[in-house]
Amino acid sequence: MQRLTHQLDGRPDRFGRFCRGLGIVGAVAALAAPALAPAADVQRRPNIVVILGDDLGFADIGSFGSEINTPNLDNLAKEGVRFANFYTHASCSPTRSILLSGVDTHLNGLGNMSEWTAPNQRGAVGYEGYLNHRVATLPQLLKDSGYHTYMVGKWHLGKQPDRIPRARGFERDFSLLDGAGSYWDMWNFTGASPKSTFTEDGRYLTQLPKDYYATKTYTDKMIGFIDANHGDGKPFFAYVAHQAPHDPYHLPKEWRSRHVGEYDKGWDAIRQERLKRQIELGIMPAGTQLAERMYFLPDPVVLAPASRAILGKKMELYAGMVENLDYHVGRLIDHLKKIGEYDNTIFIVFGDNGAEGTDLFKMIAGSPGTLNYLFAASHWSQTNPNAWGDPGSYVGYGPMWAQVSMTPFSQYKGWTAEGGIRNALIVSGPVVQRPKGSVNHGLMHVGDIMPTLLSIAGASYPKRSAEGQELPALMGKPWNDVLAGRAESPRTERDYLAWEIFGNRAVRQGEWKLRWQFKPYGTGEWELYNVATDPGERMNVAAQNPEKVQALLAVWDGYAKANNVILPTRGPFETLYDQLPVRVPVDEGFPPLIYQRQFVPPADMLAEPKP
Repeated sequence: MQRLTHQLDGRPDRFGRFCRGLGIVGAVAALAAPALAPAADVQRRPNIVVILGDDLGFADIGSFGSEINTPNLDNLAKEGVRFANFYTHASCSPTRSILLSGVDTHLNGLGNMSEWTAPNQRGAVGYEGYLNHRVATLPQLLKDSGYHTYMVGKWHLGKQPDRIPRARGFERDFSLLDGAGSYWDMWNFTGASPKSTFTEDGRYLTQLPKDYYATKTYTDKMIGFIDANHGDGKPFFAYVAHQAPHDPYHLPKEWRSRHVGEYDKGWDAIRQERLKRQIELGIMPAGTQLAERMYFLPDPVVLAPASRAILGKKMELYAGMVENLDYHVGRLIDHLKKIGEYDNTIFIVFGDNGAEGTDLFKMIAGSPGTLNYLFAASHWSQTNPNAWGDPGSYVGYGPMWAQVSMTPFSQYKGWTAEGGIRNALIVSGPVVQRPKGSVNHGLMHVGDIMPTLLSIAGASYPKRSAEGQELPALMGKPWNDVLAGRAESPRTERDYLAWEIFGNRAVRQGEWKLRWQFKPYGTGEWELYNVATDPGERMNVAAQNPEKVQALLAVWDGYAKANNVILPTRGPFETLYDQLPVRVPVDEGFPPLIYQRQFVPPADMLAEPKP
């Protein structure tokens, strides 16, 4: 810093050009950072590739216990480290906002998803529904420090010109601005917003490229971005925010039939098989119990074979989505190897939240006679199972398979149970000094990624924004010591994590987790779990530990006050209690009535009726 200041003394015009070129945030970051390294050192800074799966579950990757074939992701796990205690948020845009800002959702603009902003949250700071300008972004800071910054895939953080990827620090982009959509074309889901919005390099697209298929096209575009500047000596940050495997399950025909009949055995059996592999892999400790099957789901054993087959087909399609995603990740990896960049590239791979168990299509389409219902009937009318995967079809796999994706946890996306907020994480590349293929159980969070990558890139987090506003502090803890093998966790027992979305909330400190969820998924009261010994959250021990409940409540209250948490007056689950049956315990084999087989008498005691 002294060296840079000395060089600029007496040269105000040069300093002015320097600041205008970088932007105020970049200038502050540059001045706050150590003296810039020589060009040769800059070249040695690693490339960074963040691969984000949309609704990809904790147990959907082979190296986390899945039967789904994911050789490319598994190879990254073999060459790097897997993290089994990593948390995101419970929904997509909130997680993405934390990833790209390093700041809590209630401060960065995604205190609630834009689609569900409650009446009492409208107009409140931190609830704008897009990534606000009170935060600095990871791509902007990396760009200011000398990185190329590229993005492909789902954005979901704003659509206005000052909110799109180009405006928030990405040099090149090909982005779906909406939260979901067709993989084949621009069709969206509602009558009021029938077309999805895309940008490419900061311009709004009027049509998509020929032969467009989301997962393939995103990969093609990213390879093109990397090649366009390859050889100029600058490292790159590539944010690969895949749409897959978010519903609708659209995929080419050759990817639809790779697991025919495999899932007809039902969700309970697949969960048990995945948990067994997780224990063998060291992902879960021996003795781990599966979370209770969702009480409103049937035991697949009592279903007719045809019902199991049609429900199994949905999971077959989902597995195909994950395998297709892995294939295109492999294409990117192979290209980086071909151009000599793979060995100098850090990969960070994870899913953005728990798997999707809610019927989004039903929620969006609404009631007969409404505009959205008619729109769905006309534009999403391919309901024959033989057409599933084609344009115009909409398939999601439901809560039964979402629980499979989140093995061994309870519940799924949208909820603050472990199944909504815990996910698989893979990190590989030159910064990882832990044993290859190892598993770590340290307490990690998506908010840690920004400080970690800024540190790796030699960039600093500024104190003020481009508009001169003081920036909120970063919420995360850098992973440098963990990745280097000098520590097992970036957190102490006193550090905590906290969540709130749709009114569901939770706080974790050490082994303990306190959560509050709406009925019937929750009790409408604070529940306490030791998630180290009970990751399936089967045993609510709040009554036995009143002092721990009070201690964690104090932590929660401090978090809520510091982060401007406004609990919503309305939400997506407000009628759920009335729609679902009364919650009852799930006990295997109960009631015996429906499991009893036909009685067969001993053969030597059979007789015809007497005349």
